[in-house]
Amino acid sequence: MLKEGDKAPNVTLDLPDGSKTSVAGEAGKILVLYFYPKDDTPGCTTEAQGFTALADDFARAGATIIGVSKDSAARHQKFIDKYGLKLRLASDSDGSVCEAFGTWIEKSLYGRQYMGIDRATFLIGKDGTIARIWRKVKVKGHAEEVLAVAKTL
Repeated sequence: MLKEGDKAPNVTLDLPDGSKTSVAGEAGKILVLYFYPKDDTPGCTTEAQGFTALADDFARAGATIIGVSKDSAARHQKFIDKYGLKLRLASDSDGSVCEAFGTWIEKSLYGRQYMGIDRATFLIGKDGTIARIWRKVKVKGHAEEVLAVAKTL
């Protein structure tokens, strides 16, 4: 399990436009890497809109935002277009990024066990070190909290 102070795994992220980036490719910037279960669902939409509303503030703080889920690139693009999102969304179709960050976990709903993405955010400093981790994120006020910490880096 990753912890604050660890070097972030250098994973490759597939973006909706067909390009790729990586954690190392974002070096020199503060990176907000947030994991969420599914595009266009209530909690995930609220979270993406929260980060979008503060996108200019994150940019002024030198931070870039990337959301990660297992949704396809096409689904991500529809989600971005539908809500006018000002962030990048990465597809983790094979689950390797979730595995590397420990966000693919066993969940429970109405007594049924299943595997899914833990809503988590990793704030990665310019040097590639994990500065802060939020697990089991509560969406309301989360983007503001991440921004406040990002401004201190």
